[in-house]
Amino acid sequence: MIKEEKLDIVTVAVPNKFHKTLTIAALEAGSHVLCEKPMAMNTKEAEEMLAVAKKFRKHLMINFSSRFSPQSFALKKEVESGILGKIYYARTVWMRRRGIPGFDLGVHRLDLAHWLMDYPKPVWVLANTFNHITAPKANASGKIFDVEDMGVASIRFDNGAMLTLEASWVGNTKKNEEIETRLFGSEGGMRQFYVCEGSKFEAELYIERNGSQYDMILHAPSGRLHPREETQHCDSGRGCCRNENS
Repeated sequence: MIKEEKLDIVTVAVPNKFHKTLTIAALEAGSHVLCEKPMAMNTKEAEEMLAVAKKFRKHLMINFSSRFSPQSFALKKEVESGILGKIYYARTVWMRRRGIPGFDLGVHRLDLAHWLMDYPKPVWVLANTFNHITAPKANASGKIFDVEDMGVASIRFDNGAMLTLEASWVGNTKKNEEIETRLFGSEGGMRQFYVCEGSKFEAELYIERNGSQYDMILHAPSGRLHPREETQHCDSGRGCCRNENS
């Protein structure tokens, strides 16, 4: 396809190990590229992809879709307005009780938090991965499963801020799925989170005005929500979801 057609844009949505090869082929053929996450198998491959994009003056974008929601856009605008003051800490989480094999989770929340913080430069990272649930089950059934159950990291940036990341697709936790990103600033805080374990995203701001504390809740127009978000509602009294058609 790349050889026979002059394509403006190519979307690379294949297993991770093929991202570099196909992305570079498309860039060299003169196409802009939208590549699925994670970008590549390692940093070296990612840097090679970027170098080719710069050489051929083409756009290379990675599909970090968590940015592209009404809540994310709204929170980004609030950060840019300065309402949080100096952002000094963030915590971003995507946890599942049982979600094997699923897909790569942590990179989405890491990207969203780093984007909201306006890309401070990391100066050190303390991280670890764990595989105490899936690996024993895979071994017992004679299968190979070499992807970790959980990854955690603490990142310190050059401006003094810190970010904590927690990502797991299988863990002994209460909720079936928990997705949340929090930012703490000198003048205010914010939170984007899944309600009802996956029915929809919501966003909140926490600020102080004239000595009083305020919570601001984003009202997202229904026309911009995902279709399933329009049919499911949270019963806050019971802490569960219900479908209005049921």
